[in-house]
Amino acid sequence: MELKNLMQNAGMVGAGGAGFPSYAKISGGLKTLLINGAECEPLLYTDYILLKNEMTYILTGIEAVADACGINECLLCIKLHTAKRLSLAEGEALSDKVKIKVLPDVYPIGDEVSLTYQATGRLIQPGTLPSTVGVIVYNVETMYNLGIALRLGKPVTHKWLTVGGETPHTYVVRVPIGVRVCDLFDRLGIKVPEGYSVIDGGPSMGKLIRYETAAVTKTTKGLLLLPDSCRAVESKRINERAAVARAETACCQCTRCTDMCPRHLLGFPLEPHKMVRTAMGAVEVMPVLITSATLCCGCGICENLACSQGISPKAVINNFKAILAKNKMRYTSTDTVSPAPEREYRMIPSVKWASDLGVAKYDTVPDIITEISDFKRLDIPLGRHIGAPSQPTVSDGDYVCEGDVIAAAAVGLSVPQHAPMAGRVTVLSDKIIIDRVEE
Repeated sequence: MELKNLMQNAGMVGAGGAGFPSYAKISGGLKTLLINGAECEPLLYTDYILLKNEMTYILTGIEAVADACGINECLLCIKLHTAKRLSLAEGEALSDKVKIKVLPDVYPIGDEVSLTYQATGRLIQPGTLPSTVGVIVYNVETMYNLGIALRLGKPVTHKWLTVGGETPHTYVVRVPIGVRVCDLFDRLGIKVPEGYSVIDGGPSMGKLIRYETAAVTKTTKGLLLLPDSCRAVESKRINERAAVARAETACCQCTRCTDMCPRHLLGFPLEPHKMVRTAMGAVEVMPVLITSATLCCGCGICENLACSQGISPKAVINNFKAILAKNKMRYTSTDTVSPAPEREYRMIPSVKWASDLGVAKYDTVPDIITEISDFKRLDIPLGRHIGAPSQPTVSDGDYVCEGDVIAAAAVGLSVPQHAPMAGRVTVLSDKIIIDRVEE
């Protein structure tokens, strides 16, 4: 397909999460395109700003996918608070094919499985993909990137992201991919004091990073500066080995972690309380015992809200996921599941979730939206997407212009990388460094 080739050649991957190559989702037999603008993590406003200021490019991308896949139903899915801020209503038509779908203000409604069920009433069965129910899901920024590629002929070289937390302002910025976080913070006047950490992503599912060396990637949705004392940071600093050992001894088997698990409430055979009591030694011998661990979306509700004993079922599940990955195993079943009748009453209000994570006071709409491009150095990662790492096509000392291909797609599932600015390159095993050449 022409569009599929364009998406791959432009280096498009999911603009959040694990970075699944966008071109690989294009196929026939699909009925509905869902555009995920839920942005269900607290503190993130990247998609909101794009919807507010860049709707033309977003709609261009949406309609191109719809035409390529023969889809007539496109739903732009946004939370109620976003709909109110943008003065958009349920069912409102943005074009002949695109309508608004308003989601409740709950967490984690942006999870692909939850989103699909909430927006369409179709349940993705455990261990399968949205395409099995005729659905394709893309992020708002991914559709923006496609619109830019179609209208301006530009590949993915820049990233929109939210910068917030304990910062002078809440920002949404557009920056070159590869800018080091420390350089961006310097430009924004942000200092990282003792006792604070930086998260790449949202406070729930994001990762702690070393801001001095970390760089912005194609999947960076936010950079959050938060105190180490808040729950969002504490939960990421736990020693997983110790957490697993403690969970096995301290769990009282109250089942609250299972009762509140969003995937379990959709009928998935994921039961965190049983995972906690499963002997680690037995699992290492027979990993098939815990294949349902791969159904976990990593939302963190089990450890940050449900557990009354202060243990981490999520840490246990992550441990099991590692064992399954090592053995190349995942959950498979032909059984059909259906949502629990109590699901509607157990979804977590977004405001409560922000409070439980200790980040509610930082949740403010961005007051500065800007573009910063003139950085002196960029670190372009070669493997920060699902699939094979990109393969360098440049050598040390080569001069590149903005938009040039600096790494080609590898064989199989992969995308190329492009230069976000002009300069001279240094090629390393896992990244390409571009240094601006002063004129």
